Amino acid sequence: MISRLNIQAAVKADRTYLKNVFFTTPFKIANITENRKARQLKLMLMSSSPGILDGDQYQIKIDLDTGSSVQLLTQSYQRLFNMKESATQSMEVNMAAGSSFFYLPHPAVPHKQSSFSATNKIYLATRCSLILGEILTCGRKLNGEVFLFSKYHSITEIYLENKLVVKENLLIQPALTNVNAIGQLEGFTHQASLIYLDEQALDVELSKSLQGFLGGQNNIMFGITKAPVKGLIIRLLGQKAEQLYDCLVKMGEMINTGKTIQTNLV
Repeated sequence: MISRLNIQAAVKADRTYLKNVFFTTPFKIANITENRKARQLKLMLMSSSPGILDGDQYQIKIDLDTGSSVQLLTQSYQRLFNMKESATQSMEVNMAAGSSFFYLPHPAVPHKQSSFSATNKIYLATRCSLILGEILTCGRKLNGEVFLFSKYHSITEIYLENKLVVKENLLIQPALTNVNAIGQLEGFTHQASLIYLDEQALDVELSKSLQGFLGGQNNIMFGITKAPVKGLIIRLLGQKAEQLYDCLVKMGEMINTGKTIQTNLV
């Protein structure tokens, strides 16, 4: 089934509002912004489907007008069910000057024999702020489905003023690659990443704060790298999906808090 979601956000009276939205089954969008006077618009991406099924094609397009700010939340873990062939998802985000986009979806849980490919293309203009996360689990661990999926492939391309600045290519095919080998997951079962790009990012100070937070977590490994442009790229390895998701959410809050403090100081 081909499913589409289109979102367009704009600013009026220093407040982001949902200018236009279109979706087909199983998608649904809910405005969960508590403070209606806040600049940022918070949206919940909901689905009437229990997960992604064989043959599904999800197509998501998001357009942010100048100065708009959107935080997109997900309702639950993204389950990738048993498949005879495969399923796909594509997401395109177009960010006009001064806009911001915050998206930390719940972890993906690939079931036995699932095959899934995702492409994300994000286009930033000047003075944009992006917080983007991804979490992949080994499958239904408590059911004994540890790396029994066929394929998980996720490509993320981020462009700044039409120049490719970040490209992520995550491909795991457990039947072809030993996930526990050196240079792979080395005994960990879950992985996560967070990309933060912002021309006003305080890389050094923020990196120290994030290192202090992650250093206090148990049973994870992490690395923080400066992005090719202003910003940071963070990698996490762990054993629990909820722990990694909580880490990404907390880091997102720390980044937003730092931005607010910086803005107040200017």
